[in-house]
Amino acid sequence: MQDQKEQQLEKKGRVVAIVIAGAMLLWMAVQWIGQAAGLPGRFAILFDLAAIAALIWALVNVYQIWRARREMQG
Repeated sequence: MQDQKEQQLEKKGRVVAIVIAGAMLLWMAVQWIGQAAGLPGRFAILFDLAAIAALIWALVNVYQIWRARREMQG
């Protein structure tokens, strides 16, 4: 049971890492492409907000992982 829970937490951690890396890479690419294409600033703000949403989601999940690991140890 404990081993299964640990595997679930590891999988959740990998998903969080992929979301963080993907959000930052996508955000940087959109910033560069938007500037090169001369898109208005409102599109940049839209993608900024999407990146912030992804990072908030990741932060919530990291907190959940931390709490679950703490409960497993104690």
